[in-house]
Amino acid sequence: MQRRLAVLLAVGVVIWLAPEAGAAQSAGAWEQFTEAGKIAYQQSHYGEALAYFQAAVKEAEKFGPEDRRLATSLNNLAAVYSTQDNYKDAEPIYRRALHILEQALGREHPDLATSLNNLAVLYDSQGKYGEAEPLYRRALAIDEKAFGSEHVDVATDLNNLASLYDTMGRYAEAEPLYRRALAIDEKVLGVEHHNVLTDLQNYAALLRKMKRDDEAAKLEERAEMIRSLRHD
Repeated sequence: MQRRLAVLLAVGVVIWLAPEAGAAQSAGAWEQFTEAGKIAYQQSHYGEALAYFQAAVKEAEKFGPEDRRLATSLNNLAAVYSTQDNYKDAEPIYRRALHILEQALGREHPDLATSLNNLAVLYDSQGKYGEAEPLYRRALAIDEKAFGSEHVDVATDLNNLASLYDTMGRYAEAEPLYRRALAIDEKVLGVEHHNVLTDLQNYAALLRKMKRDDEAAKLEERAEMIRSLRHD
């Protein structure tokens, strides 16, 4: 199954800049380190990304212990560690970012869902399913309340929770979540989007496990059609 990882928090978050020259200079340095780290991460240059995000954390700490920019930098830094399977270092950083966002934004802000998903994927990757499940479910509840029932972030949450249940052998619980994620992505993103491809592949794999091969074959045929179109 393919989890849809929450993306790195955007550099361009809405922030308040203090008028002092030193604060403005720190903000500029933070943006430069964050953007450079994001580019390096996207290019799979993880050593460079790590260095840039560590520098961004140091700059962000100057803004105060509950500044959203610090949470952004911590999430980005933890994402690099997680990508390198360095779960030991990633976990406390994700937890620190989540705490900052809860204090700054409250417990129902959609930015929290990103942090929750990231931490859940971290636990999921280690086979800590009991710790991952409540985080996935909380992220889903936050996004549904914030965005409504037909939003791409909701589809991501549904896919991730379904994949968890799939891995745990809880197929009857996974199926309606996969089906709903597929319906949302098709409606919002279009039938040829890569998220739809992921949904089809995950759902088809589940149906194979449930011995529903005819249904799985139809989804696999659709997935193959999308792959051929995307390679044109």
